[in-house]
Amino acid sequence: MAGIYVHIPFCKTRCAYCAFFSTTALPMRSRYVTALIKEYALRIDYLPKDETVRTIYLGGGTPSQISKSDLARLLQALPVKQAEEITIEANPSDITARRLRAWREMGINRLSMGIQSFNDATLSFLHRRHNSRRAKTAIRMAQEAGFNNISIDLMYALPGQTYEQWQTDIETALSMGVQHISSYCLSIEPGTALWRQRVKGRVQDADDDLANEMYACLCQRLQDAGYTHYEVSNFALPGYVSKHNSSYWDGTLYLGLGAGAHSYNGTSRQWNVANLPKYLSSIHDGKVPCKREMLTVTDRYNEQVMLGLRTCQGIAATDELMHKAQPYIHSGKLRLTNGQLIATQEGINILNTIITDLMRE
Repeated sequence: MAGIYVHIPFCKTRCAYCAFFSTTALPMRSRYVTALIKEYALRIDYLPKDETVRTIYLGGGTPSQISKSDLARLLQALPVKQAEEITIEANPSDITARRLRAWREMGINRLSMGIQSFNDATLSFLHRRHNSRRAKTAIRMAQEAGFNNISIDLMYALPGQTYEQWQTDIETALSMGVQHISSYCLSIEPGTALWRQRVKGRVQDADDDLANEMYACLCQRLQDAGYTHYEVSNFALPGYVSKHNSSYWDGTLYLGLGAGAHSYNGTSRQWNVANLPKYLSSIHDGKVPCKREMLTVTDRYNEQVMLGLRTCQGIAATDELMHKAQPYIHSGKLRLTNGQLIATQEGINILNTIITDLMRE
């Protein structure tokens, strides 16, 4: 099995926290879709011929900014019929009944919405285009349109965010009846608006203890509500684990299309240039503008450690790992279950340290 990720970098406006490759050059959208289709034709042999494409994920950026006609011709060029899960990321402000119907007709069966918060002041601070009312309306509209696999994103440990506000966000999310929730601790990245504000002393990082308390609250409340905590930042009701995202953590092969997109074929990782003009020009000339890294045995081992420990399955407890993991097992930060090393709630709080210690040099 394999997956295809398509990066749609276009955004109507930039969010204060976003460090992903994006652009507000909206007039380039149709030309970009044409380039995506050509890139797929150029890279049709990237994945082994015996690999069935199980998932397609349209991420961004804001894929919901792509017109119906452009999205239709893009999906017509991809192996949609064999895919079990086709996801599109969407901004709540872009959700309309007509768009939702069109997406379902195209075969899209999973919707991922960047809600981030149900607090209007927080949404304004993050430079989101929607408010709480619009977020709730978008979710209900998607449900009424027949989408029964909806994921929403939430953020915590935001500057000025209180524990009580976070609790309200969690309860509101649960009241909406969505099948999947992804939740991320804010990381203020270089080049973002929040980074510039922090440099000027206008915002400060949330207290680490508060961030840990917020995360613990999230995990406990969602598990109490019946969600499986299957990856550090991801929770799903039974049967709704993201098949595409899971492929990143279990070593499944995937092809990444578009400017800034990454690919993995089992022996190497490849990433396209994160520059729209360069990407378009190169694809027009029949060349994929990318760099490639061949993975050594040590690279693959370390990736298994790094990615596996993020999941509820953990990683196989080999002799090599057990030797290094003993201090963390004794301190309760890792547990050994059915031959698998799995991070506990306490271990997740220092997961980067644990992963570094378990890696090969």
